[in-house]
Amino acid sequence: MTERKPPGVPFESWIDKQIREAEQRGDFANLPGRGKPLPDAREPYDELWWVRRKAAAEGLSHLPPSLALRKEAEDAHAAALAAPTEAAARRLLDGINEKLRAAARRPPEGPPLRRPPFDVDDVLAERRAARSDPSAGGDG
Repeated sequence: MTERKPPGVPFESWIDKQIREAEQRGDFANLPGRGKPLPDAREPYDELWWVRRKAAAEGLSHLPPSLALRKEAEDAHAAALAAPTEAAARRLLDGINEKLRAAARRPPEGPPLRRPPFDVDDVLAERRAARSDPSAGGDG
């Protein structure tokens, strides 16, 4: 559709003509997604929908670095509690602790981190307690 609207022709009739001619040529016959509902049709309109979709496809985080590190620390804590062995849990905690110490030396952008490194022995004791408590759903 490279043709320009002629002067004096109302937009609506010019657009309708373009659509009708495209239908006659079969331009709409084999489009991907034909007959399927539009994705996110029931979601409220978001002006930045394309930015969010691209960021999700690229695996990008839209959090400031300090909040992203805080989230990573929460995830590491949960992963350490669910780790199959104490050695695996210790490796996870040592890795995140290294990042937390580096952030304490040179604070990342964003709000204050306010997350000290984990006490590995305390987390491992928490992991053991959760696994030995049958009501906690641990595997003993």
